[in-house]
Amino acid sequence: MAGEATGGGQGLTLLGLWASPFVIRARIALNLKGLTYVYTEESLYDKSELLLNSNPVLKKVPVLIHDGKPVCESQIIVQYIDEAFPSGGGAPILPSDPYDRAVARFWASYVEDKLYSTWVPVFRGRTAEERVEAARQVFAVLGTLEQAFKECSKGKTFFGGDTVGLVDVVLGGHLGWLYATEAICGVKVVDAAKTPLLVAWAERFCALDAVKGLIPDVERLVEYNKARRPGLGLPLLLPYMELQQ
Repeated sequence: MAGEATGGGQGLTLLGLWASPFVIRARIALNLKGLTYVYTEESLYDKSELLLNSNPVLKKVPVLIHDGKPVCESQIIVQYIDEAFPSGGGAPILPSDPYDRAVARFWASYVEDKLYSTWVPVFRGRTAEERVEAARQVFAVLGTLEQAFKECSKGKTFFGGDTVGLVDVVLGGHLGWLYATEAICGVKVVDAAKTPLLVAWAERFCALDAVKGLIPDVERLVEYNKARRPGLGLPLLLPYMELQQ
């Protein structure tokens, strides 16, 4: 299936999985640059030879293949897209100022190191209590990102200022799962009463043409979580949304 974006960038293929926040951020970056690419959906249970040969070390998606050369790991892919296609249709993803670029990379790493690792037990928690506690920790991390938005945006629309930047793309890929957290364990982590700047940012981000259609629906993610648990050796744990019915 070809990417919906149009423009330059011949010879681009992205190997991915629809539910992966890491794949989503790579697709958003490609769309922001207005690049045409071929998107190939991979299976966790039957990985293609192309994926295994392109990423033999980690054997994971996303993998961007540019003119036959693979680029692995989502943040590296996003920055590669920005550097390899500086004259693409979109604005630069990384700022030109070295200090601003360092700040953006710091907060992007914070999302990777703190938000994702804290959120994983929401998906993989063996008990409802483990899920709830993880969600509470996620909420604390988002509180820090609320303050980061003030620093990075400088009072403007996105973390990147007037245009979408690295932190927007990295954090934005997680939005589907953050929205789904309430349905999974009953804790609302994207809360306008507690993090109003992030909630308003998320609405603006999801409304972008480059993002539309890429953030999965909550119901689909909840079903995916249920389907994945047996394969991870986890007990069946009904999502909160079903327990309330």
